[in-house]
Amino acid sequence: MPEVTLPDGSTIEVEVHGTGPTVLLPVDPRPTEGAAADEMRRWGMDPALGRTLVDGLADAFRVVAFDYEGHLRAFPKPDTLTPDTIVEDLLTVADSVGAQRFAYYGYSWLALSGLQLAIRTDRLSALVMGGFPPIDGPYAEMLAVTTATHAMSPPAPTTPVADPPQAPTGADAWTDPADFDWSSVQVTLPEPQTRQFMTLYLALRGFDDRAAQDRITCPRLCFVGSADTIPYDERWGGVTVDIAGPVEKGRGELAALGWQVRVLDGLDHTRAMQPGNVLPVLRPWLVESLSR
Repeated sequence: MPEVTLPDGSTIEVEVHGTGPTVLLPVDPRPTEGAAADEMRRWGMDPALGRTLVDGLADAFRVVAFDYEGHLRAFPKPDTLTPDTIVEDLLTVADSVGAQRFAYYGYSWLALSGLQLAIRTDRLSALVMGGFPPIDGPYAEMLAVTTATHAMSPPAPTTPVADPPQAPTGADAWTDPADFDWSSVQVTLPEPQTRQFMTLYLALRGFDDRAAQDRITCPRLCFVGSADTIPYDERWGGVTVDIAGPVEKGRGELAALGWQVRVLDGLDHTRAMQPGNVLPVLRPWLVESLSR
């Protein structure tokens, strides 16, 4: 895979598949294998999630896939993972493949990154946010969770437990099978990895997602699982991260703001991000929106 040098000097691998309108997809295009794949299946996750999304879109679009979250595990930005930094990274990837105009799909914190991208550039042809509400986002709650996670992080790198049972941070912040005891989780992620997400949510304190809506100029879609709400005990900040509520309650307002809205019945945060649930929503909407 070709490597792209980001503004901080680190490099990230990028894969390009298919032809047509460009879609930036910040996912790992390489399937997870072995014991780690078995663990992901146990948690209801597709070990080939990124690859399945790429394959499901590449016959109609030019899909640019890059594992941004994995990149941040390898090259954390403990003091600089701000919205501006993320947008610079995403635009650098787009520039590297010659995409002056492109659509973007992100899930969870990568969805809120797409919102930050949309209000900072006019290059987006379409925006899809999955697993994070465009208005009334739980920024304060996620700051509490990531701050608590950071406080429990070991100062030196250790071998983390298999994803996703590790402590909530980043895109795995809401992975929560009903019988899992979060109070028993031990944080094993190195301090720089957890601090970067605390840095992100600190930078988003005071962000007014309603006031930002008039700066989005492209077609836009959001989707969430109807069961995407998780209460955390005091160890994790004593907050409830509600993803579904703001979207379900704000459907009319979101529609008036130009959003197409999909609520996936009965799905939690993890299940709503799986390709079998995402592609039936994402693909036809992109086909329609990018053919205009």
